[in-house]
Amino acid sequence: MSTAMVEVRSVHKSFGSLDVLRGIDLDVRAGEVTVVLGPSGSGKSTLLRTINHLEKVDSGWITVDGTLVGYRRSGDKLYELRERDVLKQRTRIGFVFQNFNLFPHLTVLDNIVEAPVSALKRPRKDAVAAARKLLARVGLADKADAYPRQLSGGQQQRVAIARALALEPRLLLFDEPTSALDPELVGEVLDVIKDLAAAGTTMIVVTHEIGFAREVADTVVFMDGGVIVEQGPPAAVLDAPQHERTRAFLSKVL
Repeated sequence: MSTAMVEVRSVHKSFGSLDVLRGIDLDVRAGEVTVVLGPSGSGKSTLLRTINHLEKVDSGWITVDGTLVGYRRSGDKLYELRERDVLKQRTRIGFVFQNFNLFPHLTVLDNIVEAPVSALKRPRKDAVAAARKLLARVGLADKADAYPRQLSGGQQQRVAIARALALEPRLLLFDEPTSALDPELVGEVLDVIKDLAAAGTTMIVVTHEIGFAREVADTVVFMDGGVIVEQGPPAAVLDAPQHERTRAFLSKVL
């Protein structure tokens, strides 16, 4: 039995004739932070989207907490789950998008309350109380009644993190959570993610923030051309990379 919370095995994904993922194998242990680095087009975001079945894999499989994501197994075959069953699985896998994806017509508080009430059928009163605690956790207790358009990009992204946490997921996925932000706002979002890491939240973070990877990651994964080129502790991958492609990438971003 694997001790990994997330297992990715021999995952392939193509879009037409473009092979985006070419046989990915990855383990993520509970309570650890895995940071995925790589050039644009290397397959990082697609990998993240397959882990919660926003993208279907062409072959291979993924489990979270020992449960197949998006499929059920019958003998040697995998059959895709019904949409409602996939949605139920996604409540255990939080996803924070690059561009926030907040509902513009809802207040900050209602953005956070929506999923626990509709997906988990929690009493609204309980969901509101939990949402207010989460807003305090991300430093936005005073913004509950604001609308997304009234917030900075960094504040919107912190609301998006609180919204993901509202479902009490077992795993959090971040897809370049700071790339849409002005440089001076990056730190406030990374600080929230660092706090989550310190609290033992299991996370996979796709990012270009090398300093963050060095400080927070348990494992750094470098992808290029749809494959994992190199992975290991930050000190190994960032300070003493073994592969020429990793060295070339880091020489441009460090």
